[in-house]
Amino acid sequence: MNSTTLAAKVAETGNHESGFPETEPRPIQVTLRTTTRKNYPQVVGVMTAAEVTNRYRIPRRDFSKKVGYQREVSTSRVNKMVSELLKKRVDLPTALLLNLREYEEGKSLFEQNGSHWFNSRGFPLYVVDGQHRVEALRRLVEERPEDWSDFQIAFTCMLGATEQEEMEEFYVVNSTAKSVRTDLALDLLKQRAEKDPAIMEALLEKGEQWKVEAQCIAEKMSELPIWQGRIRFAGQPKAGTTCSTTAIVSSLKYAMANTYFGSIQRIHRVQIIDAYWRAVKSILPQPFDDPSEFTIQKTTGVQTLHRVLIPVLEVLRSTGTSVLEPESYIPIMRDSLLQLEGDTAAGGVANGSDFWRSGLEGAAGSFSSNAGQRVLTARIQAGLPPPDVS
Repeated sequence: MNSTTLAAKVAETGNHESGFPETEPRPIQVTLRTTTRKNYPQVVGVMTAAEVTNRYRIPRRDFSKKVGYQREVSTSRVNKMVSELLKKRVDLPTALLLNLREYEEGKSLFEQNGSHWFNSRGFPLYVVDGQHRVEALRRLVEERPEDWSDFQIAFTCMLGATEQEEMEEFYVVNSTAKSVRTDLALDLLKQRAEKDPAIMEALLEKGEQWKVEAQCIAEKMSELPIWQGRIRFAGQPKAGTTCSTTAIVSSLKYAMANTYFGSIQRIHRVQIIDAYWRAVKSILPQPFDDPSEFTIQKTTGVQTLHRVLIPVLEVLRSTGTSVLEPESYIPIMRDSLLQLEGDTAAGGVANGSDFWRSGLEGAAGSFSSNAGQRVLTARIQAGLPPPDVS
């Protein structure tokens, strides 16, 4: 590569601090990245928020002209990222993927004293991946330049790639990236919230603090005799489990929003859930003898019955009956669960325990969608006695 001496640049520009013209973009020291593709070189480095927001361009998709490939920016995502950055909850450690289309070897990239220097020379840097991060930084630099102009962000820049090559990289990055599994995300969220009060504060702001408590309840449920070995946590094999942590946690959202259930201590929440499920088992014992052959301890059953829990509690509390004893729940739920019936895929009608049977002989499978679960919840709830208002 061509080299230009630092002394010559100082003499030419008079900029003794950096040796580069102050009116031009500041050359950035970079590392050459070895890639498997030979079409274009790549460099890796760090630039300030002011530098990237002064140079970037986002190639939006224009379907009529068949150019560009980026979707429109999500304002809500940008707003969230700005808020998280201002509260110092994130640090944007992931590198931006950029491209300098107007690349000239020896000018855009040159070597000096064993180091490589990158200079866009006023040409735009096209954002291949990271547009929401860039837009968030632009907002912060515009609104609070004294605080955010010097914020450093890592970048990888392709040199001289075409728009087609940018598009290919964009597609690979966005179509092969795998998001964190929900069960693992919930487990990690609980661990972070327990160790960092700021995490719980952020969850409270977003109304998502219930997720941490529900994860804790799921862990306690796994210790109950009825649920032991049935709940599958992150990284565990399916084996004899019937329900994922994700299903348990999401099923408790409605209960956690209830004023009574949401305000009592965790130990009492777990005791209530234990008594409730022991009552269900007393009414419908067969599904618990062979859980894999029935849906009652699978997602459909859990989502439905945990929604029914709150109206059942309201009936118990209205009569002053203990909510911690299985015997309290049985007379309230017996008729509703035993009389519940539905059409099977085999063309018959199933009720009682058979209603929850998996496969062609059961009926609960037809209620597996979110809408179906709401319908099933309403049907079970309709069979409960009303709360005592006397």
